[in-house]
Amino acid sequence: MTRWLATSTRENAEIVIKKQIWGVPKKDVSQINRIRPGDTLLLYVGHEEIDRDITLPPAITGCFEIVSSVYEDTEPIFTAPRKLGNEVFPLRFRLKTITIFDPPVEFTPLIPRLKFIADKKQWSEHIKGQAMRAITEEDHALIMKAAMKTAEAPRG
Repeated sequence: MTRWLATSTRENAEIVIKKQIWGVPKKDVSQINRIRPGDTLLLYVGHEEIDRDITLPPAITGCFEIVSSVYEDTEPIFTAPRKLGNEVFPLRFRLKTITIFDPPVEFTPLIPRLKFIADKKQWSEHIKGQAMRAITEEDHALIMKAAMKTAEAPRG
């Protein structure tokens, strides 16, 4: 079983959660062809400026099981970031929700302990430009443990 970290916008993360589908551009065919049913996927969202006073930090929003093989579908269900033009993320697979993290797990505090991030100062380079990447079992366990702690923490 492979553990995956998938990179999304918050807008597309909501679509992933609602429709239980993940999609990537055709340029990422070599990555997505490595998935297998039974693998798991953690959904990462980058920081987002809501307005000049509110910025949401990078976070992991949920964990999913991959339940299908890759298939192609050009129905436009995702919103492409401006730099990707009319991209529809046609290479897709179905997911089953394991858990949605409420609240999401802040990513930045995890960076010093994540093994897949070699350069802790330029950590975003390990994520940018990749729809998804394999991560270690230890990194997956660290994120899941952080999610449990976050969920148990009292909210103010």
